[in-house]
Amino acid sequence: MNEYTKQELEETKTALASTLHKCEKMQESGRLQSSQKTLNDRRVKALRIALTLIEKEMRSK
Repeated sequence: MNEYTKQELEETKTALASTLHKCEKMQESGRLQSSQKTLNDRRVKALRIALTLIEKEMRSK
């Protein structure tokens, strides 16, 4: 796996958390069509996984 600095991980975590928040707001709005909802649900899941992996990597440093 590539080596990233703590600062890079922090910046990435912040950016992904912001995107996750926006996607979750879209879920709550109820304005998404079926295919858009499916895509957004998958994005939310992927972002949560990415954030978990980043946090795990940060703890190991």
